[in-house]
Amino acid sequence: MKPVELIKLPIKNEMELFEKKFKDSMQSNVPLLNRITYYIIRRKGKQMRPMFVFLVAKMVSDGGFDERTYRGASVVELIHTATLVHDDVVDDSNRRRGFFSINALWKNKIAVLVGDFLLSKGLLLSIDNSDFDLLKLISIAVREMSEGELLQIEKARKLDISEDIYFDIIRQKTATLIAACCGIGAASVGANEETVQQMRKFGEYIGIAFQIKDDLFDYTEEKIGKPTGIDIKEQKMTLPLIYTLNTCSKKDKNWIINSVKKYNRDKVRVKEVISFVKNHGGIEYTTSKMNEYKNKALAILEQYPNSEYKNSLKTMIDYVVERKI
Repeated sequence: MKPVELIKLPIKNEMELFEKKFKDSMQSNVPLLNRITYYIIRRKGKQMRPMFVFLVAKMVSDGGFDERTYRGASVVELIHTATLVHDDVVDDSNRRRGFFSINALWKNKIAVLVGDFLLSKGLLLSIDNSDFDLLKLISIAVREMSEGELLQIEKARKLDISEDIYFDIIRQKTATLIAACCGIGAASVGANEETVQQMRKFGEYIGIAFQIKDDLFDYTEEKIGKPTGIDIKEQKMTLPLIYTLNTCSKKDKNWIINSVKKYNRDKVRVKEVISFVKNHGGIEYTTSKMNEYKNKALAILEQYPNSEYKNSLKTMIDYVVERKI
């Protein structure tokens, strides 16, 4: 059985019902919108974020559940989908999960409006049901995601990202949404504020480990659907590169910065940078940091009684750091 199917096993019925409820939450009176949202649903990803919502909800409530949990999962997926649609416009990307992106098929104007529509649907789903605690958690995530993206853009121009700033960026850009999923899962079943915040922290640690793993893919030679060195070509300052810049000689540092700034389209030069980072210990350091956050997440889980939901969350953590794509 594939890892994702194994993770999903204790919440299989909930996930099946969620798919129907999520589809219903996207309904509109505009035929064009319905055609586009149908296209989105047909090309859905692994749906890891709703899985976090359901598994955390069941773990902290000893298998309990609430209709609010479905709404929380739908809000998360609506907001997440909206950000993906907008990201493809910002990045001028024509592909998403191997399929044409919304902006590639229907152009930027429609894609932006579809993203806005999904965002509003998510907000209204919470407001109409007075789920204000859930709305606050997802709203914090949206604010932080926007701040993280802008911070990265600002810093990328000068290539002066320190390790502390790097962790600020990935916490906001990637980890904050997974943190919201876990917080929403706990809040949806009436967990106290301490548990909600603890689950947010749990999700944050997993999200950071997830992004660090993504950084490592840029230095792998396995076929992952993403070309090696793409982050360097896009002048993204990832942890292996930051560590290397902070620990190499001034001469080597100038060579790397010059390579990333001026020769990032030169395949030979990019390969030389990748090789230098590998030989300088950048991969080992980054892997150790990833495992550090993995262990922080596991330490939080250990505070909860054993259950199939806790086991699935453990499997999820292993999957995040061991996945091949």
